[in-house]
Amino acid sequence: MALRLPLLTSIFLLFSGLAHGQTLKPFKDDLFAYQATLSSENNGAYTVIDYRELRDINARDEVPERRAHAQYVDTGVRKKQQDLSLKTDAGKIRHVAVGRTQGAGIIVLYLHGQGGSRKQGVDDFTFGGNFNRVKNLMAGNGGLYLSPDFSDFGDTGAAQIAALIGHYAERSPGAKIFVACGSMGGALCWKLAARKDLGDRIDGLLLLGSLWDESFFSSPAFKRRVPVFFGQGSRDPVFPVEKQEAFFRSILAKSKTYPARFVRFETGTHGTPIRMTDWRGTLNWMLSKAP
Repeated sequence: MALRLPLLTSIFLLFSGLAHGQTLKPFKDDLFAYQATLSSENNGAYTVIDYRELRDINARDEVPERRAHAQYVDTGVRKKQQDLSLKTDAGKIRHVAVGRTQGAGIIVLYLHGQGGSRKQGVDDFTFGGNFNRVKNLMAGNGGLYLSPDFSDFGDTGAAQIAALIGHYAERSPGAKIFVACGSMGGALCWKLAARKDLGDRIDGLLLLGSLWDESFFSSPAFKRRVPVFFGQGSRDPVFPVEKQEAFFRSILAKSKTYPARFVRFETGTHGTPIRMTDWRGTLNWMLSKAP
């Protein structure tokens, strides 16, 4: 029996995804590391990162904003990618799933902004290969990555995403669940945080070039101290960085120790956080702070 227990333990960990306290294994960390830190406050909770278009787009992409250089991607992950449709009470939800659809240890969703679709979040070559990286991080760490379509950024869309999360959470009951929202998709992040069924279930929110919502302070997610990450370009013409910074600081004003982080990409614009956010570093921080 003593000889068989280690084997049984290994099998259990294999099929239960990330073990408790485990972090995501590296994937091209040297290529996706943040550039120089220009300034930092609140023990690193607020950081200003150097961003330069000539270096971070033109030198990183074979075709600027359309195709990253080959070293930034690994398309072998497509073997673990499925284009699926889920029937729910909120309607049919088309979505792309990468990794384990059952027994995942971590689930990450990306919710696109205005004019986007499920295809944006799984495009290997746009945004400097950063979506390819999160796909590989999930597939390589016993996780699941989801990029769905949804009807709108209101209650209907929120109900659809809630149903999608509920479906996969049931298949992976031990998974930590993190929702990343790009641009207008942030409206759904805040709606999910406010829902009793999701605010008590999700373990982290990532707002990427997105908006703010004061209702968060009365949400179940805020009461659970769900980690929140903000990535924002200093020259975002859609959602001004100053307003998002003010919202971030209002969170810390209510609780100095609240797990919130803000990364400001100096000279970056609206799509910069989607391109530049360090998925592994951010998710590992969230895993360490998840309620």
